[in-house]
Amino acid sequence: MQNSNIHPQAIVEPGAIIGDNVTIGPWCYVGADVELGDGCHLTSHVVIKGPSKIGKGNKFFQFSSIGEDCQDLKYDGEPTQLIIGDNNTFRECCTIHRGTIQDNSLTQIGSNNLFMAYTHVAHDCMVGSHCIMANNASIAGHVHVGDWAILGGMSGVHQFCHIGAHSFVAANSLVLKDIPPFVMASGHGASPFGLNSEGLKRRGFDKQAILAVRRAYKVVYRQGLKVEEALAELEPMIEEFEEVAAFANFIKTSSRGIIR
Repeated sequence: MQNSNIHPQAIVEPGAIIGDNVTIGPWCYVGADVELGDGCHLTSHVVIKGPSKIGKGNKFFQFSSIGEDCQDLKYDGEPTQLIIGDNNTFRECCTIHRGTIQDNSLTQIGSNNLFMAYTHVAHDCMVGSHCIMANNASIAGHVHVGDWAILGGMSGVHQFCHIGAHSFVAANSLVLKDIPPFVMASGHGASPFGLNSEGLKRRGFDKQAILAVRRAYKVVYRQGLKVEEALAELEPMIEEFEEVAAFANFIKTSSRGIIR
């Protein structure tokens, strides 16, 4: 806990593990079974409960509630867990809940994510890295979100849905089925409206890979094929392009079915 700055009006329970260079501002509460990594910053009025293990360099703004008991009516006080990676930002009034024993007893968040004001991550969710959830976006229990996904403001994701890597969900959308990687979705319920080509360019995807994913998108969404027929059409591209393989594998393994 070298060089950490804990405000005298903050409450840090005995048993909490505080890393080096951590700042805990006034009127914050850190529970006994919380581990805060080096360089974390709690501005003020932040509540972190546990069991929660939080990595390095995370920043929590006022009134965020992290690691609280979940809202699932089946939850009965079991010591489930929250694990957060490094360098995430949680803006005002974020709510991040721990898991339930009905799943893996775990909610997990990767690194380098931005959770804007009033976002909600429910129990048993798995969020990757480099994601953005804009203001008031919410994901229900058991939702999985892949790396680099973006959820627009006021969007909502139904429980058990999977959001693929590099996908984009427009503001005010309601997601009721799985969204494959690289796909943009919008509406109530959400439907596909193209490929996230600009996002892929910004992240350094090869031009040929983007073209291949675009062709794969057209096979699935523009040719009027059934899902099984579309997957068969993609087979020649799967071996050549790992991006198409990821796209096809997501569709194959979807339990809720994909947006169409």
